[in-house]
Amino acid sequence: MLSNSLSELDRAHWVHPVASLRGHEAAGVRVLTSAKGAHVTEMGGRDLIDGFSGLWCVNAGYGQRSLIDAASEQIETLAYATGYFGLGSEPAIRLAAKLAERAPGDLSHVFFTMGGSDAVDSTIRYIQLYQHAKGTPERDQFISVEHGYHGSSSLGAGLTALPAFHSGFQVPHRWQHKIPSHYAYRNPVGDDPQTIIANSVAELRAKVAEIGAERIAAFYVEPIQGSGGVLVPPPGWMKAMCDTCHELGILFIADEVITGFGRTGPLFASSEDGITPDFITTAKGLTSGYVPMGAVFVSDRIYQTIAEALGEQAVGHGFTYSGHPVSAAVGLAALDLYEGELLENGRRMGERLQQGLQGLADHPLVGDVRGRGMLAAVELVMDKVAKTPLPAASAPSQRLFDRAWEAGLVIRAFANGVLGFAPPLCCTETEIDQILDRTRTVLDRTLDDPEVRAEMKG
Repeated sequence: MLSNSLSELDRAHWVHPVASLRGHEAAGVRVLTSAKGAHVTEMGGRDLIDGFSGLWCVNAGYGQRSLIDAASEQIETLAYATGYFGLGSEPAIRLAAKLAERAPGDLSHVFFTMGGSDAVDSTIRYIQLYQHAKGTPERDQFISVEHGYHGSSSLGAGLTALPAFHSGFQVPHRWQHKIPSHYAYRNPVGDDPQTIIANSVAELRAKVAEIGAERIAAFYVEPIQGSGGVLVPPPGWMKAMCDTCHELGILFIADEVITGFGRTGPLFASSEDGITPDFITTAKGLTSGYVPMGAVFVSDRIYQTIAEALGEQAVGHGFTYSGHPVSAAVGLAALDLYEGELLENGRRMGERLQQGLQGLADHPLVGDVRGRGMLAAVELVMDKVAKTPLPAASAPSQRLFDRAWEAGLVIRAFANGVLGFAPPLCCTETEIDQILDRTRTVLDRTLDDPEVRAEMKG
């Protein structure tokens, strides 16, 4: 009775994110009731392994006592403090300092947001402000990468390069441009790393020349393209693109909303890539998803240029919940967890995950296995030579997700037949092995799908 009641209330009132409204009404909601470690429990008591950390965000795993206590104690002590009017709170101040100490290069200033989308929007505003402060307001054009994701807000959705976030929304804006992705498995230039790097640099230079070198403000990219299908660039790609941007006087923004806080190994993937961006955007793992928070890391050079130009004038940008003390307290506790044991465990389990997924490469449906650390994808195809995607009639996204759910596993199932993995860093060897075993079950059941069988025979 309770389950039915909740389902009807959900259908009637909750507008879910990135959902088919009629489709969700028809299918109904799956209600999660509790979670611990790498496991979630659905209403009815069935246990599942969360192989996707919620939405790439519960990096520390569920039920971490230190995060729970940090939130509880902070709510009791000081539930809210604004950052406006020269006010602040100790947790926000200490978190900003600790994050700045750990960030690459001179990224020594931190602006807090509520999540990743408004972190991206904040960089756009600060970049516009910086170009005006520098006396180059004509640098008002932005470039991002196909298959990239930079949020779903009114500005960030235009930097995002996924059709679902554009249709009906009048984006991208005229000042937002794209270059092709490094997508090695389906790259027209082939899969040779150096060829891909050279081609991407050439594509960037060509786009800059097309628009006008004096017009480009910034270039946005994820160290690994998450929502585009977990697309991993060749080693050296990020550095080559960063170096090219700096050579051309273009700001380089690393969107680490997904890759930050141990997802690929270190706290920041940019450190692993050997680069110092001009901005880094983060969220998700910052608080392990326990409470909302994002952060923008700003280089000292950009900060000082804006500060000097504005003098006593205020920066007209901010949010009610910037530097929320409860979120900041959880962020501090999460940082302690990462540096205490979780980063190292995540590295070891990431190696096990990557090796195990590679072991699935011999399956008839597996075309590509890719990833880094606790971030991975398996791309399914009908024909390994032709790289033919799963047929649309097999409804890959929904059916793959459903099969995983039935097997006791939560994953991300992309519309083009890609399985996405982002397990919590707290996973044990047994849990990683269970993720792998249940993934093979999903593959086998997909191979038995009538539409897939018919297409393969045809």
